Amino acid sequence: MINLSSSALKIRVLLPPVDMCISFDGLTDVLREFSIANLNAQFLYAFSNKRRNRVKLLYFDRTGIYVVAKKLEEGTFSWPPTEKKNEQIQMPTSVSESVTTMS
Repeated sequence: MINLSSSALKIRVLLPPVDMCISFDGLTDVLREFSIANLNAQFLYAFSNKRRNRVKLLYFDRTGIYVVAKKLEEGTFSWPPTEKKNEQIQMPTSVSESVTTMS
């Protein structure tokens, strides 16, 4: 189970768009392109498509991988602009604060 209230959990946002047809193995392959060789249980990885109307979250809890997807019927997600191919950012706030801010 994903514990969003954990202050140790951090969000890594991968800025370049990702094909939303890929799932578990494909998303972990994308992480390898970002030099993230091993999944870490303290990170929640966020991916978006080019139109920014879909997002996938990837989380590893030491027993398996979770993939959570969200598709907006209208509008887009607010996403930082991409300047480099393999760019990522780490959110400075805790997950619980980020979830409240996104709501």
